[in-house]
Amino acid sequence: MILARVVGTVVATRKDSRLVSSKLLVVQPIDPRSKTGASNYLVAVDTVDAGVGETVLIVSGSSARMATGLKDRPIDTAIVGIVDAVELAD
Repeated sequence: MILARVVGTVVATRKDSRLVSSKLLVVQPIDPRSKTGASNYLVAVDTVDAGVGETVLIVSGSSARMATGLKDRPIDTAIVGIVDAVELAD
C-alpha cells in the first residue's frame, strides 16, 4: 500500500463499459514524514468515497483488482482507505 493525497478528479464521458459509474480521482503519492508529494500523479478508482485533499491508501497492479467490486475491470490503481492519522517512530 502507498500513502497518497487526492489532488483532483477525472471526468471521462467515453470509457470502457466496465468503468461506467466508477469514480476516478487524481492522486499523488506522498512522503509520510514531510507530507510532500512526489512529482508523479496517478488516476485511481475510488472505492471508499474519498475527496480532494484527503490522505488515502492506494494499491496498484493485481492488488487493485482485488478491491471490492473491481474484479475483471481494467484498472491499475485503486483507493482502498481514507487515512485518519499517521504516526511514525523516530
